[in-house]
Amino acid sequence: MLSPTVAPPPSPTPFEAIAAALDRIAPLHGMPLEDRMWLAQHGEEITAQAGDVLFEEGAPADRMILILKGEIHVRRQRGGPMALFIGRAGQMTGLLPFSRMTSYGGQGFAISPVWALLIHKSQFPAMLAAIPSMTSRVVYTLLDRAREVTRIEQQAEKLSALGKLAGNLAHELNNPASAAQRAASSLVAELRANRQNRFKLVNLCLSEQQIRGIEEWEQHILDRSAHHLPQDAGALILQEEAMRKWLSDLPCGEAWDVAAQLADQGVTTADLDAMRTILEPKETCVALQFFARYLRSKRSVDTLLNSTARIFDLISAVKAYSYMDRAPILEVDVPAGLDATVQMLQSRMSNVQVERDYQPDLPRISAYGSELNQVWTALIENALDALGNQGLLRLTCRLEAEMLLVEIWDAGPGIPSELQDRIFEPFFTTKAPGQGLGLGLDNAMRIVRKHRGHLSVRSEPGSTCFRVRLPLDQLQAY
Repeated sequence: MLSPTVAPPPSPTPFEAIAAALDRIAPLHGMPLEDRMWLAQHGEEITAQAGDVLFEEGAPADRMILILKGEIHVRRQRGGPMALFIGRAGQMTGLLPFSRMTSYGGQGFAISPVWALLIHKSQFPAMLAAIPSMTSRVVYTLLDRAREVTRIEQQAEKLSALGKLAGNLAHELNNPASAAQRAASSLVAELRANRQNRFKLVNLCLSEQQIRGIEEWEQHILDRSAHHLPQDAGALILQEEAMRKWLSDLPCGEAWDVAAQLADQGVTTADLDAMRTILEPKETCVALQFFARYLRSKRSVDTLLNSTARIFDLISAVKAYSYMDRAPILEVDVPAGLDATVQMLQSRMSNVQVERDYQPDLPRISAYGSELNQVWTALIENALDALGNQGLLRLTCRLEAEMLLVEIWDAGPGIPSELQDRIFEPFFTTKAPGQGLGLGLDNAMRIVRKHRGHLSVRSEPGSTCFRVRLPLDQLQAY
């Protein structure tokens, strides 16, 4: 069913001109003139202008389209526009004989002025009888179209997986990167403040005995803090307030800031009294200000170290997940691949409990490591979808005869028994439109079979298990 904006040209084109134009349709190359004349005489000539909609997504498909001029784009609207097909002059598209197509998979619209010849499906039997070569021409076109659509859908699935991986990685990198940025900013501020304060410290003209006393006092605080148990918030506030009052009575500027840093380090007013036995009030204030800034700088440096270490861990996980800079076939540590995949999906696992049951000293297998990680990604993502990103996920890896067995369990609602035989079919999905193409498990199945392995599922409410068996002697698989 075509859009009302599509109409015959004001002046019908002579059949001979249409037949000549049909010779430029790639699948019709070499077709005798009388056969092309039959198509011209029994077809419906139409024209459309740039921007005109030719058919809507979901509308019944009832015509073969021979594009004589112009370009048609077909886009799927559900789940966001995604280019499905581009039809250009010289192509045969639409509903073809022997096709299972019942409706248009997207909205078709003209990119430039279009001139086309339509053959209604009611004419198909007569067309095949009148033009015997049309059968093979249609079959070849259907095969080419199926390969192209499959390629596009698989590419979209890969891009979707890449987008999820990039999103998870960005989320995981954001926290340590933000912490490192804040720590660096705080460190710069403290260094600047101590630079301004260094002249006060030098002007104190402390004796050797006072310097040793300060060093011993600070070292005592630092050593004790290593074994200092965290206080509850109420006790910490009371301790900080007591020190703020002590410092104000000294008097000492910035008492609130110095008190907060010292309280976090476990310093008490008794420790401050001990400092006063070494230094005079003015000297005590300068020394405590300097020490408080040192403590904050040290915390900033520790945060920088921890944050950058976390970033390097994530980079290592990405390299392990993708097997970057390595040969495609190598000795693969399967449990390590499972753990790298879990780390890639960590942003979805804040409310998920992960249990691991890995048999010790498992042998490595020769395999395409990055492809196996695509299998673990598809299976673990399905488990997280079933759990709603909360609940129990269990990963098992052990030897079973001459096979390596990997099990991925989830405590989700389960897969209905009538669907368990279909979940590995390409393009079959139970997700809402736009949320999945139904190629994840199909891709996983193809990769496992490529490794001469077996992928199966067992499911009931509250317990779903995907089982992957891989032969130990993978070299025979290539």
